Amino acid sequence: MPPRPRVPLVLVSGLAPAPNDALAALLLHASPGTAVVHHDLRDIGAGVVRRRVRLRQRDELTPLELTHGCVNCTLRQDLLPLLRRLARMPQVDRIVVRLDEAMEPEPVSWAIRNVLVGDRPVIDDVEPEAVFTVVDCATWLADATGDELLAERGLQGSPEDERTVAQVALSQVESADVLVLAGSAPDAWRAAKSSAVLDRVAPSVPRVELARTSVTELFAAVPADARRGEVTDLHGALLRGAPPLHPDCGIELLRFTSQRPFHPQRLHEAIDTLLEGVVRTRGRAWVASQPDVAFWIESAGGGLGIGHAGQWLAAPDGPGWADVSPERRTLASLRWDPVYGDRAQELVVVTDRAAPEEIEAALHGALLTDAELAAGEAAWLTYPDPFGEWHEDPCEDPDEPDRHVNAVNRKDETA
Repeated sequence: MPPRPRVPLVLVSGLAPAPNDALAALLLHASPGTAVVHHDLRDIGAGVVRRRVRLRQRDELTPLELTHGCVNCTLRQDLLPLLRRLARMPQVDRIVVRLDEAMEPEPVSWAIRNVLVGDRPVIDDVEPEAVFTVVDCATWLADATGDELLAERGLQGSPEDERTVAQVALSQVESADVLVLAGSAPDAWRAAKSSAVLDRVAPSVPRVELARTSVTELFAAVPADARRGEVTDLHGALLRGAPPLHPDCGIELLRFTSQRPFHPQRLHEAIDTLLEGVVRTRGRAWVASQPDVAFWIESAGGGLGIGHAGQWLAAPDGPGWADVSPERRTLASLRWDPVYGDRAQELVVVTDRAAPEEIEAALHGALLTDAELAAGEAAWLTYPDPFGEWHEDPCEDPDEPDRHVNAVNRKDETA
């Protein structure tokens, strides 16, 4: 008997539980062979997760006691093995994972592709079909631009979860193949402003209205080149989908590039400009005191983290050209410098109240001067360096709860 084809897998994410449930229910009733899985993390602080599995004629709610009580152990100990079991059930022809509000699609997708269950990953049993992110039009703009912690809203994914609501809101829409709009904005201005932000952080992602779409229309909206959960290449293009470059409702997009390194101390000071009036920052940085490491900078609302994105191709122990994606090879070839190779600064900043020219000036001021550049790497390595393996801001008050989780480390931990 030939092996069974992989079972299509859909991820549903979003910060608002009611419209998430509505979309999951719509998908459930589209086919008698659809299974919907939901792990409710609201009591995860007590080490309890409530797992609900629904088929057309079956609805099971099971409390799970997990050793450490976190998204990571929920994935490893239950969700991944459950996906394999469901994929092997003959009556199941599609699996929908209705993610908890605290969960981001990309780390889950990474785990499905890479974490071994037994001797192989679950991707051998399931075929990612789409990632649908629900956007609650009444609240999404405030969520994506605020400083509130998940913990302050009771949405954390573990007792130690220090992410902001904005980090999750933006990560969810950036991971989407289709944005499913629910409800309506409080007024026309906030509707237009939300659209302006989405145009810049998820420019190529189609949008449909939950109240007016069918399952057929929903899947028809998935682009032919959709990512379907593919994990972001941290050395890939930052401007996907041709986002608009003109201001709209006060929202602007700044692309900062340079082929000279940052001074570590001055970069540390310039980072403050990314914490006020900035919706989103994403990109790579080259810091003079750590010349072989590509830094990844990511901010959302009032949260910002800096971590490592691996080594540059030009680093002595960097990856080989054959070991990286074709996109990375192309981008590196286009900017290759005879001395510094692919090392470069490239940041994309979506601003709201902040002036892009002020951010650009601060980042330019953090670059090495001509004299510092001429001094060479031996001198750069002696610079005081506030950046360790990864860095979080603000760092003035050690007693303040940490609001920032590095995106790279978070992905690795979740997997």
